[in-house]
Amino acid sequence: MRKPIILFAVGLTMFMAACGDNKSNRLPILGHRDAETKTVDGKEVTDTVYQTIPPFKFVNQYGDSITDNNLKGKIYVADFFFTSCPSICPTMHRNMLNVYNAYKADDNFKILSYSIDPKYDSVPVLKKYADKLGISGQSWWLLQSGKDETYKLATSYLTSVAEDASVPGGHVHDGWFILIDKQKHIRGTYDGTVTTEVTKLIADIKTLQAEPEQRVAQ
Repeated sequence: MRKPIILFAVGLTMFMAACGDNKSNRLPILGHRDAETKTVDGKEVTDTVYQTIPPFKFVNQYGDSITDNNLKGKIYVADFFFTSCPSICPTMHRNMLNVYNAYKADDNFKILSYSIDPKYDSVPVLKKYADKLGISGQSWWLLQSGKDETYKLATSYLTSVAEDASVPGGHVHDGWFILIDKQKHIRGTYDGTVTTEVTKLIADIKTLQAEPEQRVAQ
């Protein structure tokens, strides 16, 4: 069930970041930012330090351990879901199939779907879900870990998840698809339930890939 639980302060931060970084043919860098002052050649220089996705360790639908190191040098899209979701998840992942089909041949691109119900979403359950979707190979990983780790990581992606026994499925979460660059910065958020938003995401991935920093091997 989709719920507008992104806080206003986060939204304002994202808007300000987008305004500050929206240069020609470049996507904005979203999220929190800090000013870092250091001394270079005897002079004080102030750099902007952008929010990044922190280290993590999950298991995918094949039972393989997946960490942030597996994403080194790759652009990826992330979302949060659970396999028994009776509301927005089926729509989200039908739409995500369009992203998958557009970029599944690209070794430098991944899709990560984090389960927010790891108690139920075991490796076999995730594999069955992947088979039902018709996805295979290493382009799209369905991931699970402990609930606390997953919930904490979700905040780094500027998305919210929660248990709620009053709703069908027992969980609520945002329906965002989050675009991450090779430097682990958030470069875009898209409503995964809206086809036009997903079409924009597919185009923005191509735009991001063309940025000089993203073309350099890492």
